[in-house]
Amino acid sequence: MQQQNIPISTLVDMYKRGELRLPEIQRHYVWQGTRVRDLLDSLYRGYPSGSILVWETDEPIPTRDFAIAQDTTAFAGRKLLLDGQQRLTSLTAVLNGEAVTVRGRKRPIDILFNLEHPEGPPTEVVEVESDEVSPLIPDDELEDTDQSDEADDNEQGLLERLKRRTFVVASKNLLAQPNWVSVSEVFKSSDTTILEKAGIESFKDPRYQKYSDRLNKLRQIRNYQYVVHVLEREMDYEEVTEIFVRVNSLGAKLRSSDLALAQMTSRWPNLLKKLEEFQDECERVWFTIDLGQLVRSIVVFATKQCLFRTVASTPIERLKAGWEEAKEGLRFAVNFLRTNAGIEDETLLSSPMFIHALAAVSRVKDNRLTQAEQQSLLHWLLIANARGRYSRGSTETLLNEDLAIIFRSGDISALLEPVERQFGRLHIEANDLASRGANSPLFSLSYLALKDNGAKDWFSGLGLSLTHQGKMHFIQWHHIFPKSLLKERGFETGEINEIANMAFITGQTNRRISNKPPVEYLPDIVSKQGQKTLEAQFVPCNMDMLQLDNYRQFLKARREALAGCMNSFIKRKAGLSIRTRYPSDTDASLTSQLPDFVPSGEGL
Repeated sequence: MQQQNIPISTLVDMYKRGELRLPEIQRHYVWQGTRVRDLLDSLYRGYPSGSILVWETDEPIPTRDFAIAQDTTAFAGRKLLLDGQQRLTSLTAVLNGEAVTVRGRKRPIDILFNLEHPEGPPTEVVEVESDEVSPLIPDDELEDTDQSDEADDNEQGLLERLKRRTFVVASKNLLAQPNWVSVSEVFKSSDTTILEKAGIESFKDPRYQKYSDRLNKLRQIRNYQYVVHVLEREMDYEEVTEIFVRVNSLGAKLRSSDLALAQMTSRWPNLLKKLEEFQDECERVWFTIDLGQLVRSIVVFATKQCLFRTVASTPIERLKAGWEEAKEGLRFAVNFLRTNAGIEDETLLSSPMFIHALAAVSRVKDNRLTQAEQQSLLHWLLIANARGRYSRGSTETLLNEDLAIIFRSGDISALLEPVERQFGRLHIEANDLASRGANSPLFSLSYLALKDNGAKDWFSGLGLSLTHQGKMHFIQWHHIFPKSLLKERGFETGEINEIANMAFITGQTNRRISNKPPVEYLPDIVSKQGQKTLEAQFVPCNMDMLQLDNYRQFLKARREALAGCMNSFIKRKAGLSIRTRYPSDTDASLTSQLPDFVPSGEGL
């Protein structure tokens, strides 16, 4: 195996000219801006940044497009990039100022550089745990700031914190500051242009030399040399795939589903194209299924269990038959989630594993479910999702337990027994909501239950939906009692961010309310929209309860109301008449549990 040291500038040129191609075994470009930010920070400081793995071959290997369009060249296909796609795509986007195409949509990667960054090593470490993005936007996120880890309770506090960083994901607020400059602009513009924007009019300015040195150091990233390992032409595709799997397993860079996909595609050419076509089909109804979950679905139907380690030993014909079954099962799963459960977006699932159980039911029953089976399946889905059935313990073990029930007996009602055994009970109690926030599986159930109860935006009157058109109408979660006011009063983070302090409204309404206390903005909403608009979201309307000093009393009342709403929603959706699993008082009018809007002092 050959080894070369190649500067980033040369690798970016090879990328753009089409000399580097992407083999089918590689996954999509998935990095979010925060990962690009951290890569640039490492390169700027001269830290190690891994290596690049390339295979030179004349074989007709199936390839796929990079996230950035390439020029055509006679040398296309000679060098296949096996490791380094995320880094090289990110660097090509930033150095050339080009947008990347992700899931059919173009988006820029704009990172800002702090000309006034502190000297020395980084003063804070920011860990990026996921590249997934939720469509429900937190109400404290700065407008035009893409990444939630760069949001804070107030804008001034955020800006003070970001001053300690060298690179951040771009926002209009920061770009307006003279010491922040787009990294892409640095590589395209002269020092004079950038320094003028920073307010430096003469080389006598004490900042002139410091800023010039830092801009030069940033541009030196182009000269950073990656170690490039080149595999010999004599190797065949299966051997190269095995190397790909081993390299990525050692570094834990790829998930087990990515490695399983690589093993499949080495024996099944153009599989990736088939999977992506099915992804696009699901996207047309606003449902995203991760590539890894499609791979898992093949395993489920080919082997009747969900472990990836069986892929290498499973005959390719059985995998192909499994894919045909999986497609039909997954179509049922997506339709059942959207139309029967009201789960219109995959992010409302506490785990994507639910789609495999639903798909298995579809195929075992041949899409012929009795009314009782439909109700049992919906009941299990809503309870298991709210309880986080596949979010605790060994996910694969739990899914295999459910798949065994489905494939062996086909008794859908039996699926509830492991859930009840796992959590002790099926119904929701008020205490279950204590200190539970947006990351709890109960959060999505609260959204579904309130939506089913007729909750609407408090200003526009729009019903709740994750598919609204236009950014201003995107649904956000809103802190009824503002975070900043509660922090000033010494409340703990857990109780500040409780589900019981959350309402669902549009982003535009959220910004209009800002951080006003509820005693100020809720009466105005009632006067214009009527008290029912608050009752639909079970917001206690007693004016005394809306005082900051009575916040814990407010939480207690709304927890009880939300728990009752959730239980009632599940019973109603699943058509349940069984009373032993749920408290008997859930049949009562939930609205009656809330205090009326009683004026205190001034009237409404």
